[in-house]
Amino acid sequence: MPGAHTARGAHTTRGAAPGGAPVLVTKDGLPAWLDPVVHAVETVEPLQLSRFLPPADGAGRQSAVLVLFGEGSRGPELLLMERAGSLRSHAGQPSFPGGALDPEDGDPKADGPLRAALREAEEETGLDPGGVQLFGVLPRLYIPVSGFVVTPVLGWWREPTPVGVVDPAETARVFTVPVADLTDPAHRATTVHPSGHRGPAFLVESALVWGFTAGIIDRLLHFAGWELPWDREKQVPLDWRA
Repeated sequence: MPGAHTARGAHTTRGAAPGGAPVLVTKDGLPAWLDPVVHAVETVEPLQLSRFLPPADGAGRQSAVLVLFGEGSRGPELLLMERAGSLRSHAGQPSFPGGALDPEDGDPKADGPLRAALREAEEETGLDPGGVQLFGVLPRLYIPVSGFVVTPVLGWWREPTPVGVVDPAETARVFTVPVADLTDPAHRATTVHPSGHRGPAFLVESALVWGFTAGIIDRLLHFAGWELPWDREKQVPLDWRA
């Protein structure tokens, strides 16, 4: 997957909550290797991502995550963080930066999720949002165990800046994972919860990435055409605390 940049047609979305800066979403100038991801974002349907969709009655807490692609020494990579073990929700799990929308983020049905994804990433990892180019948004999904309605916002780390733990009470560590490791069949497995729920998982960077985050990564790899055949019978058991 080469890292050369290509000029692309831009599709922009602007909007601003009172007092908030406009948010721009554009595909202009993305690296060529992101083309398959852009296509996947433009064509994927909600049920192709998850069987858990937002409740029809509008219930659920609106939230957003930042799915940030960068380019490191080993090529394309994703930014992840590990949530602090003391948190009430999803404690100790690797995840994308993100969280619930605040009132100042603006309209949840407009660009509120875009602003929330960038704000949360800055608060949790120290990321400079000025170096991030947002290029797409996936359909909203639902996490039944926590009641969150999540909008995955995709970005290109055009100008990387140092990242790390900002608040140890929220974040245990911040790290990047090469896409090459995520596609490596040796790093893939299926998690099995005592409830019987099964889902994709990745054993990377001394972490077990599972749940909602692994589901998004799994679907992006699949629809971008990056997925390699892997042993779906390789299982990793979870306990009831998961």
